Amino acid sequence: MAATMTKKDLVWRSSELFIDIINCRDMFCQIRWVFLFLLFTTSRCWSVEGYEREEFLKREYSLTKPYQGLGSSSSSHWDLMGTAMITTEHVRLTPDLQSRQGAVWSRIPCYLQNWELRIHFKIHGHGKKNLNGDGLAVWFTKERMQIGPVFGNMDLFTGLGVFVDTYPNDDKYQERVFPYVSAMVGNGSVKYDHERDGRPSELGGCTAILRNPSHDTFILVRYLQRRLTIMTDIDGKQDWRDCLDRPGVRLPQGYFFGASAITGDLSDNHDLISMKLYQLTMPPEQEEEEDEITVPSVDNLVLRSVEIQDEGMSGVSLFFTILFSVLGCFLLVVIAIVLYGRWKENRRKRFY
Repeated sequence: MAATMTKKDLVWRSSELFIDIINCRDMFCQIRWVFLFLLFTTSRCWSVEGYEREEFLKREYSLTKPYQGLGSSSSSHWDLMGTAMITTEHVRLTPDLQSRQGAVWSRIPCYLQNWELRIHFKIHGHGKKNLNGDGLAVWFTKERMQIGPVFGNMDLFTGLGVFVDTYPNDDKYQERVFPYVSAMVGNGSVKYDHERDGRPSELGGCTAILRNPSHDTFILVRYLQRRLTIMTDIDGKQDWRDCLDRPGVRLPQGYFFGASAITGDLSDNHDLISMKLYQLTMPPEQEEEEDEITVPSVDNLVLRSVEIQDEGMSGVSLFFTILFSVLGCFLLVVIAIVLYGRWKENRRKRFY
């Protein structure tokens, strides 16, 4: 595991490589050391200025081929549920069939303070544009192994959800182009609004044309010093594009990573190829002490469900409501008159 390198260490190691270059008398040797010198300095400069990804990924939180740590055995780190199945090339969360939902969940809670998750996936099927669905989601939540309506996971979740939504439910909102990538933080009381494609509770997002690709597609989710960043690499150019950048996101430690997908009347193949988790470390001078976080939250954002207001009754509904109300009142008056007449007649008979 790579330790964080300070500026003093960087200068010292660079000077050693430079001396080795001078001492080389062979031209081939000098070229080789120059290449190593450039590679070393460029690969480390960005980490001194910002953050550094550790040299080795965290395998206990990662899902990669040949998927040996996945299944029902006691040594497995991941669980399958629903329609999810393992192949040699991917974990298929759902096939291109209606009404399917599947998921894969880590068994080990993650206690890393800063991390970066890279998801390699593929969404493809026979349906035409806007005749496919519904999408997949990546999770970092308190709950695990709960099948539900939110891209194959439970509603009212606690933690972070990153959604790849491939079908627009809200026909009135034409400005958004699908597929669409978005993120949401839940505290156990926030419902995901399917009718409005999750807009009331999302932190932000971006359009990502990633269905039926001829190349690999990736999403990066980074959580660093309470800042949530999402990037996409979906054009086959190995170039990360910004999608979401939100500071002030507070996620507790000890949650579980997972991925899920769902199909309804429309369908797609949702394939998960890999999930690789890296621990991010900061230079000592940039590290900040953070208070313990127990409940997910976002600065300057109230996490609560937005109730959908009634649009009001139509004219026909209002007419029948009034009609039945009048008939009901009339019926009650008739019943009251009949009962009063019988009571009066019975009382008169008592005196004969």
